Amino acid sequence: MSSDYPCHCHSQRHFANCCEPLLSGASKAQTAEQLMRSRFSAFCTGNIPYLIATHHPSKRQADDNSSLAETIAHCQWLRLEIISTRSGLANHSSGEVEYIATYTQQDTLSQLHENSRFVFEEEQWFYLDGDIAESPAPTKPGRNDPCWCGSQKKFKKCHG
Repeated sequence: MSSDYPCHCHSQRHFANCCEPLLSGASKAQTAEQLMRSRFSAFCTGNIPYLIATHHPSKRQADDNSSLAETIAHCQWLRLEIISTRSGLANHSSGEVEYIATYTQQDTLSQLHENSRFVFEEEQWFYLDGDIAESPAPTKPGRNDPCWCGSQKKFKKCHG
């Protein structure tokens, strides 16, 4: 199967040249934002091992596998919007990424707005934790508006 399609993280790059090498273990995230984007793609593709491996070891829980499986089974992740980043570059030891992730759960459109913290330890970036921020209720695109998933199709022909 070809991975020559837009990446789930909405980076405007193809999955094969964006998050796929990270999710497969062929490479590691070089920045906190890159890790955030790859974790979103991991939720989209159901890659639980990657989500656990990139969560800081001090924050892992015994039930992570089952709780992540539950989330993945009941949510369809639609769009990632990076609002801002602070530090988190290749030569930094920590960073923050503010993002809004749009998803559906039981046919209800929702958003997760979080200020996430990341640390660079043992030659790799880890998601540490985050603070949930207030976000206005998401609005569903009109039938003829571009789909929020970035497919370049009209909403009615994609997720509508």
